[in-house]
Amino acid sequence: MYAVVGCSECDHLWLLSDPRTAETATCPRCGRTHRTKKLRRLAEDEDRQAVRQARAALLAKRGGNSEAFADTAHVAAMESEIGDSGVDDREYLEGSGLDADAVAAAGERASSRSTSRSRDEVVRDAIREQDAPTAGDIAAYAESHGVPGEKARELLETLARRGDVSESNGSYRLV
Repeated sequence: MYAVVGCSECDHLWLLSDPRTAETATCPRCGRTHRTKKLRRLAEDEDRQAVRQARAALLAKRGGNSEAFADTAHVAAMESEIGDSGVDDREYLEGSGLDADAVAAAGERASSRSTSRSRDEVVRDAIREQDAPTAGDIAAYAESHGVPGEKARELLETLARRGDVSESNGSYRLV
């Protein structure tokens, strides 16, 4: 079951899947949390595409474009037409002066490598994996994982100021 619901705060309309099971729903535009029982259902159907079409019709009516909407194709049909129109990736890259094959090869090389960690993740792992690590221990761990020691110390101070890390007698732990 799908429903079109509206936010009482910002008037945004969105789709809610299975409104009977969820206790609350959050408006994707303003972030307000609503009790699903109290949300007004503007359209309901078992078919998601039918509810998407109903939402599109409601938005067109709200904007004073009901006649123009009546002349357009169904939302699902327009989606398939979008895939057939425009410029594909290869055409775009070559039109920009890039070698599409070289770009594809670079993408494959990048995806085949192991995922790298951010400096923040390395410092957090240094704290997590060691027993009562000092700033020196964390910097040494970070350096062995490709993060400059001074940058690791700066990040450690930042994490401590934000309250993500606590320091006691020279040793650090994650909060």
